[in-house]
Amino acid sequence: MSIPAIRFTDEHLSNGLRVIIAEDHLAPVVAVNIWYGVGSKHEVPGKTGFAHLFEHVMFQGSAHVGKAEHIALVQAAGGTMNGTTWLDRTNYFETLPSHQLELALWLEADRMGTLLEALSQENLDNQREVVKNEKRWSYDNRPYGTWSEKLQAHLFPPEHPYHHPTIGSMEDLDAASLDDVKEFFRTWYAPNNAVLAVVGDVEPGNVRRWVRRYFGRIPSNPAIPGLGDLSLPPTLGEERRETVPDRVPLPRIYFGFRAPQFGDERLDALELAAQILAGGKGSRLHKRLVREERIAQDVALFSLGFVGGASMCVGWATVRPAVSVERVEEAFIEELERMGIDPATDDELLRAQALIETDELSALQRVEERSDRLAMYATLFDDPDLINRMLARYLSVTAERIADVAGSVFRRDNRVVLTYVPLVPQADDAALDEAPPVTADEEVAA
Repeated sequence: MSIPAIRFTDEHLSNGLRVIIAEDHLAPVVAVNIWYGVGSKHEVPGKTGFAHLFEHVMFQGSAHVGKAEHIALVQAAGGTMNGTTWLDRTNYFETLPSHQLELALWLEADRMGTLLEALSQENLDNQREVVKNEKRWSYDNRPYGTWSEKLQAHLFPPEHPYHHPTIGSMEDLDAASLDDVKEFFRTWYAPNNAVLAVVGDVEPGNVRRWVRRYFGRIPSNPAIPGLGDLSLPPTLGEERRETVPDRVPLPRIYFGFRAPQFGDERLDALELAAQILAGGKGSRLHKRLVREERIAQDVALFSLGFVGGASMCVGWATVRPAVSVERVEEAFIEELERMGIDPATDDELLRAQALIETDELSALQRVEERSDRLAMYATLFDDPDLINRMLARYLSVTAERIADVAGSVFRRDNRVVLTYVPLVPQADDAALDEAPPVTADEEVAA
């Protein structure tokens, strides 16, 4: 299948801002996505959660934009917008009718250049409480909500910046002062630490003119600190286990593995392995644990790609009532280990590649996804053209490469097992080792 290449320009302003422009006149819309090279890995001990806190603060106004006015102006123009924070970066994005592009560029430039003029103790205190409530809602008080925090803590040593979660800790959020937050902004929110991607129904000459007008006078920061060597051994070196009593309806087992870093072609192969193992109802784990043996309610397996030394591969299985946790764990691990011994069949490989191809092509149809990926590949790899090469990389993965990476990752000495158990025991403890019988009217459709 011939896949059209995404054409774009790639240039820098004198202050270091990287600007990527891709024309697409199919529909009268434009996507603006600005990536800053700062995430939770750039935080220091005692000041965790600052990157995510700043994502919230960035919507509280700047010199010429009132509190929450950024959102109101974009929505009034018929657009959508948001921001996200991750371990390796923070980004902000808008999708608008193309004739509103100048508005989006002006809004992004105003907060990059003048946010500190509007930052107050009141705004900081307000958003600190918002983030703390988000932590309670998304992590602390949600069933199974602490899994990512716990897996990160086990898979990355305390001195590594991936050891702590992006949300940070309550103690560090409480201790954040206005001066701390201002210094964080001055350090990281500089044009030479940002990539601006503009994709859609645009005239590149107009984009360049507006970008120079609004961003060109923002000073760079020549002293952006480096992080040093973040490399890690490829495996954890031991199996780690933790049982977590929690307010959950059913036991669930999480499995975590240290994996190759994002950008490594072995991670491409691991993503194909995850599709074969847990990509839908035709996958190995779903077929065995959910459909045939009926011992799990659901299964999952996926990679979380990081660029700082190692990534995470995560899986889980929710245990069905009256089934033992041990039985589900044993079956799940058997399938993972079999992936390294019993190579994928031709049908399994073609199915996995078709699923990834569908996801990739579906995503790249949208201007907002193209702008996000161009900015991502430029920020993390200094190579925005990866947007045109990643699908080919996935489609070139062989069954042998999948087996090789599965064998090197899904090892006992590279495994973390978190077992969430209900605080209130299940009612029927007598039948723990017996799966519910399958009757004719309980047959599950494919």
